[in-house]
Amino acid sequence: MTAASNGQMPKIRIRGLTKVFGDKVVLDGIDLDVFPGESFLVIGGSGSGKSVLLKCILGLLHPDAGSIQVDGEEVIGLAGEDLDRVRRKFGMLFQNAALFDSLTVWENVAFGLIQGQHMPREEARVIALEKLAAVGLNEDVGNLMPAELSGGMRKRVGLARAIATEPEIIFFDEPTTGLDPIMGDVIDRLIVKCVKQLGATALSITHDMASARRISDRAAMLYHGQIIWVGPTASIDDSGNPYVDQFINGRAEGPIQMQVRAL
Repeated sequence: MTAASNGQMPKIRIRGLTKVFGDKVVLDGIDLDVFPGESFLVIGGSGSGKSVLLKCILGLLHPDAGSIQVDGEEVIGLAGEDLDRVRRKFGMLFQNAALFDSLTVWENVAFGLIQGQHMPREEARVIALEKLAAVGLNEDVGNLMPAELSGGMRKRVGLARAIATEPEIIFFDEPTTGLDPIMGDVIDRLIVKCVKQLGATALSITHDMASARRISDRAAMLYHGQIIWVGPTASIDDSGNPYVDQFINGRAEGPIQMQVRAL
């Protein structure tokens, strides 16, 4: 990436990040840089620690060791107004959209504007409808309840909410989970378009390699709590790493051994 070669300060800088649950080391001394304006992706199997990594960056989990900096500011240990100030830089598309069932679609999209920025409801509604239009949903959809939406529409609404506050950094948690291949491609194209229009930095986690290739500039693979490969997504097929090669090609045989836990 040009960002890395130009000596640019990382938007997100992670060093020695460690998180342990009981006797299980989920993150084991992770180092990672995400540069301004790039779309960075973390791949890895289920249980590899991808979601834990996101939760640590978001401040939802407290790491056991290490450093997380956003725009050069250490965020581990921040609380109250200081943590809220950093979080205002963030937008998030959750794995299953995570819409509030008791709110209309437009209220879901405007939630951060109303609750986080204390924006008047009518002003927030105008912005919410604009963001819904940006993801291909018309004004009528804004008055529906989440239960009335298809899976693809829920993802679009989740994306509209993620971009509603025009964040500097957007996190995407398995953005195509539960979608058919065609809708997955639609959502990926919307993600790329919205991130580019905002000029935002994106950090995504997924195990969907078709999606990974469409939405990211650079990628890293997380395995057994460690980053075992980082490079341009375009060169992932030539990584030279047997773990990456097995994972992206979905082969049962290889160095990655599936663990089956007895019930």
